[in-house]
Amino acid sequence: MSVKLGIIGSGGIASHHLKNLVQMKDVTLAAFYDVDVQRAQKAASEHSGAKAYSNLDEMLDGSGLDGVYVCVPPMAHGDAENKLVERGIPFLVEKPLGINRELPLAIGEKVKAKKLITSVGYHWRYNESASLAKKLLGESKAGMALGYWMGGMPMVPWWRVQAGSGGQFVEQTTHIVDLLRYLCGEVREVYAAYALQVMGEQVEGTDVPDVGSVTLKLANGMVATISNTCLLPVGHHVGLDIYTNQGVLELRSEGLREITEEGSKTHENIANPYFVEDEAFIHALRTGDTSRILSDYEDSLRTHDVTIAANESAASGKPVSLN
Repeated sequence: MSVKLGIIGSGGIASHHLKNLVQMKDVTLAAFYDVDVQRAQKAASEHSGAKAYSNLDEMLDGSGLDGVYVCVPPMAHGDAENKLVERGIPFLVEKPLGINRELPLAIGEKVKAKKLITSVGYHWRYNESASLAKKLLGESKAGMALGYWMGGMPMVPWWRVQAGSGGQFVEQTTHIVDLLRYLCGEVREVYAAYALQVMGEQVEGTDVPDVGSVTLKLANGMVATISNTCLLPVGHHVGLDIYTNQGVLELRSEGLREITEEGSKTHENIANPYFVEDEAFIHALRTGDTSRILSDYEDSLRTHDVTIAANESAASGKPVSLN
């Protein structure tokens, strides 16, 4: 079965998916939409037979699409997802789901009612290290975890504005929150402290906090702390460390380091997680089998809820409980 796709948003994250999709048999990139129509035209020109649209309704109604990729900044979510759900068109949407709790929750209720195929871009789940860590955690008891996203500030204007990105914990560190949930279970309470120390003076218009730490209590009794910063001039430390009665599991984008009494073993990630994620979505569109999709809209709402709760806690100075 040939799969006909549309792309909403023609920025950097879309390019990751496009590089994968062009390698897949019987996948047609048919339609591109962007608020900047020239970007949509440029993207369409790179794919034979593709058409650029300046009107999203026209694209969704006139292209006969089997699925759509939604690759828009955090503050731009909502319109595309609602229109896709109304038409019953399956979609893969990039994280985060938005910058507040209410809009994604309303979309999630519609997705559930329609029983629509969805996928969300939490690509860390698709690393071999994540599946191996899941197996190892099944053979041990975890007590705590430490997560990190320590680096610099992405220099796109919307990222450094709270109303554009939701802040680093919502837009970026959400990957580490999601990995913690995927491997260790649900979060029941968060307590966060944020500050803006450096980047407000260095980059005009910055109002997102550039340092923060969030303490999380999990349903299984575990305690975790996830810290982030975007004030560094260099990339430093991104990942999740899980401490168990068998040792330590250090998860990074490049692989898993397993530390036990016998010593340490490194397990490298080989596959491109974006490709595996895209394959899972395309397989679901072809067959209706969603078992390869590791993060759908309903599940991702729980990760998003944790990150929004952290923002609320930082603002109030009080712990926030999660249902």
